[in-house]
Amino acid sequence: MIAVLKHELRSYFRSLTAYVFGAFLLAFIGLGSVLYNLQAAVSNFEFVLSFGCLVFVVIVPILTMRVIAEERKQKTDQLLYSLPITTTQVILGKYLALLVVYLIPLCVISLYPLIFSRYGDVYLLTAYGSILAFFIMGGALIALGVFISSLTDNQGFAAGIGIAVILLNYYSVSLSESVSSTAFGSIIALAVLLVFLWFVIRYLTRNEKLAWGVCLPLYAAMMITAWVDNTRFEGLLPSIMTNLSLFERFYTFVNGVFDMTGIVYYLSVIAFFLFLSVQSLEKRRYN
Repeated sequence: MIAVLKHELRSYFRSLTAYVFGAFLLAFIGLGSVLYNLQAAVSNFEFVLSFGCLVFVVIVPILTMRVIAEERKQKTDQLLYSLPITTTQVILGKYLALLVVYLIPLCVISLYPLIFSRYGDVYLLTAYGSILAFFIMGGALIALGVFISSLTDNQGFAAGIGIAVILLNYYSVSLSESVSSTAFGSIIALAVLLVFLWFVIRYLTRNEKLAWGVCLPLYAAMMITAWVDNTRFEGLLPSIMTNLSLFERFYTFVNGVFDMTGIVYYLSVIAFFLFLSVQSLEKRRYN
């Protein structure tokens, strides 16, 4: 795993990927600092991080689009399978390299509250709690990007899908106010999600029976619940869209509340998408 980590770090810093990522992140946070902390004379640095969340829509797909897709395109992923390490260690090595690239500009950003505190009252506990949440949220988005990259050998396609998914997650709370909150609308949305889940399981495992075995019981449970008491589904779709938003949970930290449930949620998202990335590579190995 350490060998994969070192190899990935060398490739990032020998190309423009790490520098473009860091430049975008620092420029966006710097712009937010100018607008909020300097021009508006606001002492809350966490508001700058809230403003900077939008940059993830661009920089995460740029960083993660090549991590596995390029290996598949150049057929060098076959070399990974011959290494004396497991697929899990390969994914962890690549993921930790991405976290290091992400952590470097974030270390620079972590100096901003200390600098501003010399010229005014800055809420350091809230600022650094928000920076920690900002790092873990970015780690969750990077894990999502790794999984998307593992599904294709086209870097442009991986970047495009990544931008669309992260943008949808960013605006999911706003969109939840426009979607149907009726029981029927929620049931239809859940049925569509089950179909999507069927395709994901079948693609990752190449086992159609397993896909049916997972999705049919869920569909049956949903229909039985709707038949017994369909009021349980009222407002369910907007609630799901709100709860799945990675960015909405971050705003809790910005408001001065260190939410451990948010940290656990981010870590769960990281583990979930890294697990799916491992399964995606395993499927290709056995094919």
